[in-house]
Amino acid sequence: MTSQRHWSQMQDWSLDWGMRLLFAVYRRCGRRMLQVFLYPVVSYYWLANAEARRASRDYLARLAAFEPDLKLSACLFHSYRHFLNFANAIIDKLAAWSGLIDINDVEFVGREQLLADLGAGRGALLLASHLGNPEVCRVMADRDAAVKITVLVHTKHAAKFNRLLRLYNPGSAMNLLQVTEINAATAMLLAEKIEQGELVVIAADRTPVNGGRTLSVDFLGAAAKLPIGPFVLAGLLKCPVYYLFCIKQDNRHRIVFERAGDALSWRREQRDAAVRQAASQYAQRLQTYTVSAPLQWFNFYDFWQT
Repeated sequence: MTSQRHWSQMQDWSLDWGMRLLFAVYRRCGRRMLQVFLYPVVSYYWLANAEARRASRDYLARLAAFEPDLKLSACLFHSYRHFLNFANAIIDKLAAWSGLIDINDVEFVGREQLLADLGAGRGALLLASHLGNPEVCRVMADRDAAVKITVLVHTKHAAKFNRLLRLYNPGSAMNLLQVTEINAATAMLLAEKIEQGELVVIAADRTPVNGGRTLSVDFLGAAAKLPIGPFVLAGLLKCPVYYLFCIKQDNRHRIVFERAGDALSWRREQRDAAVRQAASQYAQRLQTYTVSAPLQWFNFYDFWQT
């Protein structure tokens, strides 16, 4: 039996040249014409990448068993639709970075409470995921000029994404920060950003790149591993913690800032239990939103490590 690769070792198909090409088509010809270009690209990737296709079908099978009312299955057609949704999310990512998503196309939920917390003089930690398109939250930075956002990413492509971001929108208030692990230096840097009133965004649904500690939670009816780092970080930063979800419904982006509570705190002997509880709570909320937008789950690897 061949061992499954870690997600960070899988090739990212939304590389520099591809993003530039798709974005050029989008700007010159519009979204409808872009779909024509997407079909052959998605078809090639769907056919050529057996590992991602297998992961898609595994996810869809679990989802169908967990929530039969969705009328989805692990068939090839639904898997292909899954990939098409991912391709369109990349286009939305480009549009968000370049300022082409109109504020009227975005619905905010929980924004007022988040701004109230920021108004108290400190920042907040946002626990995101690979459901939907969290990058669209940069629209909030356009609308609220004082809001600055730092997104932690774990891939070597962060530098390329930053260059593209600056190319398309030099005045962007969103910054991508590459990290391979959450260590003391990372925590100190992020603590400074929190003290300056910034938002720090980190995805909490992928295991660490360097093989760091994980814990097991229930997700879609089976055990899945989550990284410990983001939840420990929530305790170290001592700031408000929110879940960030951004899904697309009826051609509108719905950005949800759901308050997870005040800063996590614990006595030393209680840390493991507190972190486990926080991770389980995050997994349950992620599960709820995943069921509401099932084809917008974009973890194309063996998430359950079967």
